[in-house]
Amino acid sequence: MKIIFIVIGIIILFILYRYFAFKKESAKTHKLRFARIKPLVEKLENKEKIKEEDVLNYAKDNKTRELTYQILSKHNKTELFPKEYLTIESGAESKMVNWLEFPTELDKVPDDIKHLEKVKIDFDGNNVYYHVFRYMTNKPHWAAENGWMLGVVGPYFDDSKPYDFPAATFSRCSSKVGEIDPKDEVKWVHENIALKRK
Repeated sequence: MKIIFIVIGIIILFILYRYFAFKKESAKTHKLRFARIKPLVEKLENKEKIKEEDVLNYAKDNKTRELTYQILSKHNKTELFPKEYLTIESGAESKMVNWLEFPTELDKVPDDIKHLEKVKIDFDGNNVYYHVFRYMTNKPHWAAENGWMLGVVGPYFDDSKPYDFPAATFSRCSSKVGEIDPKDEVKWVHENIALKRK
């Protein structure tokens, strides 16, 4: 009986450790993301004049693109966001990059990412769209040996806006390009992630 209590105690300690480690890493990631656009945020908060050129570099960078749009939206300044990045594909790419950087996922920004295709699914008579990306990391990261992997962002609908929240952003970090068809990966994400969040 004593051994059972010891095992349960160890399990509880491990769970608590993982929980607090996750919270710490999560806070660190959010702080890093904010630090990347801090100069822009300070200008907005100080009501300084901002030009499109001030926003361009943040919009170009897939690490800061999504957050830049959100901050501009909060300050009613979305007209400053460059039109060439005001697309669902651009928003989806930034969402994928930010999702991968999270500690419980890839734990870093991918070293390269490319849009592969837009996949349509008929869901209860409505069109639902997902964007599929291929991404990779360089050594010494653990995922480098996987080569190009698949990531899926969606669902989007006919009336979706470029920076709407795609609830089923996901990558198994093991689905390799060439080993699984992008449409099959979308189907997996739709059935196992999107539909489970309803």
